[in-house]
Amino acid sequence: MVGTAELLTEAEVIPGVKGYRRWPDGLKARIVAETLERGATVRGVAARYDLRPNQLSDWRRMAREGRLVLPASDSVPSFAAVVVREEERPDWPPAGSRMEVVQGQVTVRLDAATPACRLAEIVSALNAAP
Repeated sequence: MVGTAELLTEAEVIPGVKGYRRWPDGLKARIVAETLERGATVRGVAARYDLRPNQLSDWRRMAREGRLVLPASDSVPSFAAVVVREEERPDWPPAGSRMEVVQGQVTVRLDAATPACRLAEIVSALNAAP
């Protein structure tokens, strides 16, 4: 770990039994976020932290599955904005149909006849909520 002395403190990596290290989730998340930077490779980032690339790949999988929360960053890819366009369809939606908007643990159930502009407001509010 010669090249990582300035990146890690003793308090961040916890030595474990038989020489194994335990990595706190916050530190794992910061390391995974580095792999998402433009031009970064799993192998290069793993070498910087004296990790095996497959261990770092496991952490990346955990992040994709939502089991590891990555820090906010401008360079982390994000989803495209929702674009909604009103369109006249006299036979749509079928009477009594419903739709659901799901964001994390919040589910909003709406009548399918809800105007697109109202739907866009709801989606925007859900995305802005902490």
